[in-house]
Amino acid sequence: MTTPTADLSGWTAEPFTAAGYTHDVYGRGEGPGVVLIPEMPGLHPHVLALGNHLVDNGFTVAAPSLFGTPGASAMRPGMVPVLLKGCVSKEFAAFATNADRPVAHYLRALARDLNARTPGKGVGVIGQCFTGGFALAAAVDDSVLAPVLSQPSLPLPLTPRQRRDPGLSERELRIVEQRAATDGLCALGLRFSEDRLSPGERFTTLRQRLGDAFEVIEIDSAKGNAHGISPAAHSVLTDQIREVDGHPAYEARKRVVEFLRERLAAA
Repeated sequence: MTTPTADLSGWTAEPFTAAGYTHDVYGRGEGPGVVLIPEMPGLHPHVLALGNHLVDNGFTVAAPSLFGTPGASAMRPGMVPVLLKGCVSKEFAAFATNADRPVAHYLRALARDLNARTPGKGVGVIGQCFTGGFALAAAVDDSVLAPVLSQPSLPLPLTPRQRRDPGLSERELRIVEQRAATDGLCALGLRFSEDRLSPGERFTTLRQRLGDAFEVIEIDSAKGNAHGISPAAHSVLTDQIREVDGHPAYEARKRVVEFLRERLAAA
């Protein structure tokens, strides 16, 4: 069973400027809003397939092109320069701990804009891999009601401190913590058990700070697991999806849709 893929058919791009940055934002769909942040190296065919799946399930999707070439394959010669540029960009602060990243300010503005033009009182935000933690940082803004962190990988986990770091600043995390305590904000986190790029220590930190407001789906990728998932598996919602009932990544994607519906419908 192959991973779902899609191209840019049906998507419309418009530039959006905020916090000193301008990126094209690709949009489709009707219904409650979801900001779909691409994983490295950009809006590749697996990410677009996830976007189409959300559209098919009744959401308006806004996918900012933060890096790379929209529609291009994930595995291509040009992906290495995209990765290197992302690692050194001030916008992403890939190695910094306790970091208030400029991209988070951009995404909060995009979430507010999407919220203003879609039904309901708030939007969801899905971050993946390099952008996983940005979803939670976006939830500093009241417009974000359903942050989803799929295999969050920043800061790059080279040291114990980086592995524990939640991917946003202490100031931002305190605001999210307060929203969870007083406003009922909930977040959903996804990772594979053996994924070194998205370390378990990061989710431990978030569990300690957010408690039951942080729901975790950790998929077994240890050697010999029942579904034959590689210990190197990383991208839960894109390249590891197999559309077969009972497959852990497929079931996780179902839970993401359900989570978005619950949180946005409840509003």
